[in-house]
Amino acid sequence: MIIFKIDILKTLKEKGYNTTYLRKNKILSESTIQKIRNKDTSLTLKNLDVICAMLEMQPGDVVEYVDK
Repeated sequence: MIIFKIDILKTLKEKGYNTTYLRKNKILSESTIQKIRNKDTSLTLKNLDVICAMLEMQPGDVVEYVDK
């Protein structure tokens, strides 16, 4: 099972990107933001790419695989 290693929205906010900014500038859709809030890791690779670029992190810094 893949899980988030970090609180993505909190970390984005610390970098200066709040959810209003993300939506208004069409960086992440409302549905993607809701998935992140609900800890739903079914993000597209494109969204993961955007998140990693904004946070200056590698995918492995954001998500990880754990056995159930």
